Amino acid sequence: MDLGEIVAERQIEGVAPDGSRFEVVIRFGAPRPDPLSSTGDWECPHQIVGLGDDTVQAAYGVDSLQALLLSVFAVRTKLAESDSTLDWLGMPELGLTVAPVLS
Repeated sequence: MDLGEIVAERQIEGVAPDGSRFEVVIRFGAPRPDPLSSTGDWECPHQIVGLGDDTVQAAYGVDSLQALLLSVFAVRTKLAESDSTLDWLGMPELGLTVAPVLS
């Protein structure tokens, strides 16, 4: 699968169990119609570079927004499975969840 146009990217600091530091980069491609769908579903490609498997994967949804949100969720889940310590500005869940306070 091709990542296509990159619409978002984040660099994350990693610390391996042995204390060595490394960089992890996550990338999200632009959501696009799923070429295999007969019902108009969408796909959103994503990639994690620096944790061993740089394969481009995708999440799927009934529209572009759902595909994008599920792609972010898939990346967050995969990063949580890492045996390394990952950090982005000290934010919980690497800043990949948003719960704004609405007034």
